[in-house]
Amino acid sequence: MAKSPTHTRTPRLIPLAYCLLVIMIGVIGCKRDLNTNLSGGAEQADAIYHNGTILTMDDEQPTVEAVAVKDGQIVAVGAKDEVLKTAGDETAKIDLGGKTMLPGFVDSHGHAYGVGLQASTANLLPPPDGAGKDIAALQRLLREWASENEAAVKKVGWIAGFGYDDSQLAERRHPTRDDLDEVSKDLPVLIIHQSGHLGVGNSKALEIAGVTAKTENPTGGVFQRKKGSKEPNGVCEEYAWFYLLSKLAERFDDDINDDLVKAGAALEASFGYTTIQEGRAMSQGLAAMKRVADKGELLVDLVSYPDVLEIKRVKPSMRYTNHYRVGGVKLTIDGSPQGKTAWLSKPYYVVPEGQPKDYRGYAAIDDETAMEAVDKAFANGWQILCHGNGDAAIDLFIDAVRAAKEKYPDVDNRPVLIHGQTLREDQVGELKELGIFPSLFPMHTFYWGDWHRESVLGPKRAENISPTGWVLEQGMMFGTHHDAPVALPDSMRVLSATVTRRSRSGRVLGPEHRVSVETALKAMTIWAAWQHFEEDTKGTIEVGKLADFAILSDNPLSIPEDQLAELKVLETIKEGVSIYKRPTGTAAR
Repeated sequence: MAKSPTHTRTPRLIPLAYCLLVIMIGVIGCKRDLNTNLSGGAEQADAIYHNGTILTMDDEQPTVEAVAVKDGQIVAVGAKDEVLKTAGDETAKIDLGGKTMLPGFVDSHGHAYGVGLQASTANLLPPPDGAGKDIAALQRLLREWASENEAAVKKVGWIAGFGYDDSQLAERRHPTRDDLDEVSKDLPVLIIHQSGHLGVGNSKALEIAGVTAKTENPTGGVFQRKKGSKEPNGVCEEYAWFYLLSKLAERFDDDINDDLVKAGAALEASFGYTTIQEGRAMSQGLAAMKRVADKGELLVDLVSYPDVLEIKRVKPSMRYTNHYRVGGVKLTIDGSPQGKTAWLSKPYYVVPEGQPKDYRGYAAIDDETAMEAVDKAFANGWQILCHGNGDAAIDLFIDAVRAAKEKYPDVDNRPVLIHGQTLREDQVGELKELGIFPSLFPMHTFYWGDWHRESVLGPKRAENISPTGWVLEQGMMFGTHHDAPVALPDSMRVLSATVTRRSRSGRVLGPEHRVSVETALKAMTIWAAWQHFEEDTKGTIEVGKLADFAILSDNPLSIPEDQLAELKVLETIKEGVSIYKRPTGTAAR
């Protein structure tokens, strides 16, 4: 296996006299037992964490015995006896009880606003995250949710559920409007595919949205039709789906939107994330995130990326205000591989019903629009995140970045490829050449690895989904993500899938792309922090960085790899403040 790339800092020039002094006092070459910025005991640490396994993710000092925190920052790390010298009468000494503490996880890509929707609607996810195993189960779950949430249904006027997956349903098909009509014919019923790129509405939902047999497919989207008819069957893809979903969002007032933001942040915090992302923000979500931040109600740092094609006024900032900032912009070129809307260079292994044998999916936008969007980001110095699942979509993004870099050679905006599911080996070299950071999605190996192999990509191409091995061979950093609400924002599932690449059936997809636990953790901490231009303040447990921590039930470096997914986040700490504690009485692992 290729050696994991080492995170490097920007070098600083140090005066010669200082270097000579350091050499004279014998510091250079000595092991660093304590690193502290408290001087002469003038200040006292607020808290000291000790008596556990502390993994710093800092290559110079991978483990330490204790960490001291003052005013939300790390002020000392090292041997326990030395760190305890920063204690005073008021210092809290926090006993980790043998548990493992790491830097708080940094969300390389997710949708915090959408996570709130996931947390607030009927859970239709298939096992192990839910009970949505067949269409009858989906109908039951929707009815139960509507019965238990009568006030919400009355206020919004819809019944909604999230997370069904046709590839995991016993019927191996999408539910239709007729299936949802059995839940309700009087109220609109809307269910969201686990990918977020498709969904289904019942007859009432289609009626309210004005979708009929005469409705044309929008650019970059499809209203699926009943067999032998132009009558919509309720299944909507991409921009057709986004249109239907917008009819639900129209019913959300400010209070509902704000609650979605808070619910999303709380759910992600429960999985150890202290920095989260809204990776494709629209106007309602942007306004809600800003309101929640202004009221001081964000538990974690939230960085948003407005859709570059939808939001005309963007003001990115490198500084958080009340835990919120706009980080750049987002571009979406194609769709979902498991939903078979991703744009491939070669046909799908099993094409969807009604499609020609050479069906390769499709682009959500045309080439000119993509090129202009990337050019706009570079012209303004904005970071740009690009959703590209299919290798044809990735080719277009590479071409756009290459053209922009030739035009704006001095811009260093760390462009990011999101997902890169079908990234080819030749494309990895181009990413390195152009400085495109890959935020990959190896969790797909668990959730949809078998489906990719049997139906989406076939046995050969499926081996190389989210090819972390190729990236490491190029000496590159990468991020890994959950893309919630596509799946639960389960950090330990992300870790497990990145290390083992085991599918639901237990098959290992692409063993050459497996990575070490340490490398997988870096992709969730320091490398993801670098992606966000935050490597100087987050991602490792070092003096001067924020006191953002996740406490786990066991040490991921020492347990068997097949038990990684069973690890639990026991506590999440943001800038020295505990923002989540796992309820007592629940199994630790």
